[in-house]
Amino acid sequence: MGAGVSAPLPGTTDPAVLRRARRSWYFYDWANSGYVTTTGTVLFAPYLTVVARRAACPGTTGPCDRALSVLGLPIAPGSVALYAVTLATLLSAVLLPLVGAVADRSRHRHRLLGAFAWTGAAAGTAMVGLGGDRWWLGVLLVVVATVCLTSSLVVYDALLCDVSAPAERDRTSSRGWALGYLGGFLLLAANLLVVSFPGALGLTEEQAVRVSLGSAGLWWAAFTLVPVLGLRRLPSRPLGVAGVPAGAGLLAGVAAPFRQLATTLRGVRRYPQVVRFLLAYLVFNDGIQTVVYAASVYGQEELGFTSSQLITTILLVQAIAFGGALLFGAAAGRFGAQRTVLAGLALWILVIVLTYGVPRGAFSRWLVLAVLIGIVLGGTQALARSMFSQLVPVGAEAEFFSLYQAGERGTSWLGTLAFGLVAQLTGSYRPALAFLLVFFVVGGLLLTRVDLAAGARQARESAP
Repeated sequence: MGAGVSAPLPGTTDPAVLRRARRSWYFYDWANSGYVTTTGTVLFAPYLTVVARRAACPGTTGPCDRALSVLGLPIAPGSVALYAVTLATLLSAVLLPLVGAVADRSRHRHRLLGAFAWTGAAAGTAMVGLGGDRWWLGVLLVVVATVCLTSSLVVYDALLCDVSAPAERDRTSSRGWALGYLGGFLLLAANLLVVSFPGALGLTEEQAVRVSLGSAGLWWAAFTLVPVLGLRRLPSRPLGVAGVPAGAGLLAGVAAPFRQLATTLRGVRRYPQVVRFLLAYLVFNDGIQTVVYAASVYGQEELGFTSSQLITTILLVQAIAFGGALLFGAAAGRFGAQRTVLAGLALWILVIVLTYGVPRGAFSRWLVLAVLIGIVLGGTQALARSMFSQLVPVGAEAEFFSLYQAGERGTSWLGTLAFGLVAQLTGSYRPALAFLLVFFVVGGLLLTRVDLAAGARQARESAP
């Protein structure tokens, strides 16, 4: 692992070059959030369930009590999408550390970003062909798209260290998150109009869903051009930072990422603040992801809201999150990122407490809580990314961010599992919601034990 504080690489200190690079970098959040929001959050799982049910019970449109046979195992149609996303998540957790090792040995990270993004976007666009009883096609495409998305995010997060100095990363990261929420909101709003009024475009309801899925892939592909082309202006990364020595043979070049990954995994123990931060982040981020995932189930089953009310909620959260991310970035500049994130976790705790008390059918109170979630959602995650960037050594940015992403995906099932178990044992979603307080309280306490200044100093002073 390289030594020194995480700062832009040699030759990238020209303010004008960095300013243009940052503007291009922001747009990858805009690009991939269109896919994440439209496909990953709203449309894919329900539609794949319809396709899987059609395969299990041909010719029926009502409830289906038959299972699909997958490698001799019975799989309920309603579980296919969940299992597909779980498979993609676990596969990502295994592969991402290797992706990070490869990215740190690349002269041109923006090209690697484009390769992952466009491969994933191609899979997302191909979802327009998901129909009939081809549920297996949906599983294949979502696995490819998810693995490529998470791989591209490792490279994207590492590029944060190339386009901004440490003092600018809170603001830079927050602006990227904000732009992502805005892009996700705009595409989702357009696609919901298509799905809600398919006849206006001469489409059936199912065709409208498939067109919307395909549009999310095209959005991702088209706007990825902005960072890939804009980041060309950054000077090439010197191979001496994290590359293969000059004159090394082909075999050495192929084996180098594996050796570097092993070195990083062994050496990460030398960075105790990195380990402490990752533990804190994995705990409180699991709480955040569970709230986001479970909100629609809670709203529908516990509070009795309709699908249109839940869609309105999603759009409101997306719209407010744009300003919330910018607000948190500004607050971090005044109070520090760590204090701001701790304040954000306190707001998450308040959201859960208030949501617990919302009576059934009280949609106006639910929308007030959606505003609070929008304010705090993007800000806490954006600042977590920028805080972590302060702790990683030069030359190993992508490797460390791969641990950040892989750890997040490797543990992201814990919150949903706990939520489901408590709901099953108690027969109510309210105690399950209350249990999520543990993730925010424990995560906040762990975060207070992270010494950012010591971590940055250690990254600066450590030798390979």
